[in-house]
Amino acid sequence: MSEAGAIVGNHWAILCNHRTMELKLWLVLVLLFGTAVVHAEDEDDDDDDTDIVEDEDDESPIESETEPSSPPPPKLKYHSISLIFRTPENASISKAFLLTDNLGCWIVSKAKKDDADEDIAKYDGKWEVEEMKNTKLYGDKGLVLKSRAKHHAISALLDRPFLFDNKPLIIQYEVNFQNGIECGGAYIKLLSKTKDLVLEKFYDKTPYTIMFGPDKCGEDYKLHFIFRHKNPKTGKYEEKHAKRSDVDLKSYYTDKKTHLYSLVLNPDNSFQVLIDQTVVNSGNLLEDMTPPVNPPKEIEDPDDQKPEDWDERPKIPDPDAVKPDDWDEDAPAKIPDENAVKPEGWLDSEPEYVSDPDAEKPDDWDEEMDGAWEAPQIANPLCESAPGCGPWKVPMIDNPDYKGKWKAPMIDNPNYQGVWKPRKISNPDYYEDLHPFKMTPINAIGLELWSMSSDIFFDNFIVCSDKAVVDQWASDGWGLKRTAEGSAESGVVGQLMSAAEERPWLWIVYILIIALPVFLVIVFCCTGKKDAAAEYKKTDAPQPDVKEEEGEEEEEEQKEDDELKKEEEGEEKTNEEKQKSDTEDAAENANQDEEEEEEEDDQVEQRKEKGAPEKSSAEQVEKKDDSSTN
Repeated sequence: MSEAGAIVGNHWAILCNHRTMELKLWLVLVLLFGTAVVHAEDEDDDDDDTDIVEDEDDESPIESETEPSSPPPPKLKYHSISLIFRTPENASISKAFLLTDNLGCWIVSKAKKDDADEDIAKYDGKWEVEEMKNTKLYGDKGLVLKSRAKHHAISALLDRPFLFDNKPLIIQYEVNFQNGIECGGAYIKLLSKTKDLVLEKFYDKTPYTIMFGPDKCGEDYKLHFIFRHKNPKTGKYEEKHAKRSDVDLKSYYTDKKTHLYSLVLNPDNSFQVLIDQTVVNSGNLLEDMTPPVNPPKEIEDPDDQKPEDWDERPKIPDPDAVKPDDWDEDAPAKIPDENAVKPEGWLDSEPEYVSDPDAEKPDDWDEEMDGAWEAPQIANPLCESAPGCGPWKVPMIDNPDYKGKWKAPMIDNPNYQGVWKPRKISNPDYYEDLHPFKMTPINAIGLELWSMSSDIFFDNFIVCSDKAVVDQWASDGWGLKRTAEGSAESGVVGQLMSAAEERPWLWIVYILIIALPVFLVIVFCCTGKKDAAAEYKKTDAPQPDVKEEEGEEEEEEQKEDDELKKEEEGEEKTNEEKQKSDTEDAAENANQDEEEEEEEDDQVEQRKEKGAPEKSSAEQVEKKDDSSTN
């Protein structure tokens, strides 16, 4: 590259860096300006102390002020106690009451309970708006029940009444039992729309449409869902209770965490009860309420009476049975033992207990006030070495002839008519309401509680018809709390320890889980059987001929070893016999070969012997022929 090109490249890099720094500077200025605007809006809102109307599409985060030394607060969608209501027209009207030191739209009741003593009839329990004790979401405040063992009542109007038509009803709010829960509730009441509803006079008899939420006393953990149903014939209201949940609710009430309680009612009369967005109970208003919404068509006739001769005894005494002649009803159950003999050395004249000779009368004993002083009684020391003290009595034994009072045996009743029941008649109060979902409209929400626990934290109430809105509300509120509480936990070990504190029997499980593997490792690695013969070979120590038995397992192992040795010896014997038979066969074959060779040699010698005389005779003939020719 040329020197000019390098200079151009350096200038270009410097220019790019300069522009980048300018962009960063502008970005910082924009952020600072936006922060200042948001901060100014927050201050204006706090000064005006007015309700904020948020649109569903515009959910800008609201941040609270913090001290410079503290860490910055997390971004919160809803700053404090919040109450939302979604109207039947599907318009999004939401009220978020930004509370600092006052209760805003919440009104504390000044009424008194009926049928209660004057001292406890007042709703004098204290309410405060404050953060949770161990909160990780700085600036997130809620409604807190502060007093212990007092009656509390507080309520707030909805923006508009909720009408039960063709849209579902969803109720949701958060609860945190910061100090645990001994006896008391944290349920809410959705107050009915009536002409005489005055929140300052809200008390236990104020008409409500739905009561929902947690309640606990002793070891009874409940999650209420109750609605008041209007009788279409009489116009009277009757409470209908949902069936109890099969889920164990104890952990939700005792873990000191924030939990989300939700109730969903649908126009088809189905309902769902949820904790932390998990269904814990469900059913139908027509089938799963007690007492049922619709009365039975027939009832028992209240004027019907059982006939005097009606016999509903399945068994009767046998009238033909007769007591045996030898049955003695007067014989005693116990009789003296005729074979008993007083033990030797029995001290008849000595009492079992005597006065303590070492006891002394207290200095402050007043005989006029306390009576004559007597030393305490102790066991007679003379009776310790004797078989007994005091007058000896013959022991009692069971009477073999005792039979007790005679009773005739029971037989089937021939006149048995069964259990009598009154006849059925048509129910004059019968009606059929197939749409119990259409309840009395709701105009306000209230908390009317008595609790032995203090510092119960409530937050983010919502009454709505749109599940998406409710889910978003839960994510922006309870979701942040759950994340913060989860990050503050001490890991898996801490969770296991806290679980064991609530359920002590888990310690046994933990011990077994830890001890069992350790025990197995010790058994398999440290208690292996040593080869005794090898040890004797190493040390040249004399090996005893007789060994003591060390247990059933060693005997079984020895037996198995003996069997294996016998099998090996049997195999060796079979191999030796096989080899021996092979050698014998080979020897026999060799002998046969030698015998055959010897026979062949004998035959050759015999042939030689036969050929010699023939040769001599031939020579003699030749000699004779020669002599004749001469």
